[in-house]
Amino acid sequence: MNVIKLTAILLIIAGALGLGFGSFSYTKKTDEVKLGPIELSVKEKQTVNIPIWAGVGAIAIGGLLLLVQSKKS
Repeated sequence: MNVIKLTAILLIIAGALGLGFGSFSYTKKTDEVKLGPIELSVKEKQTVNIPIWAGVGAIAIGGLLLLVQSKKS
């Protein structure tokens, strides 16, 4: 499997996941305070929204790459 075909498949999968889930969350550790034996930390939950156009664009570009790859062969 060559690099272009692998990239195209990964773009299609990433686009489908982006359309399916729409967003993902992660936890960010922001502050940490040590006062003697006591340790305090603050964790913030961040959410990243994936635009619909990004998912559709990734699928379209992946499809075009597969078409170009198949015409070259």
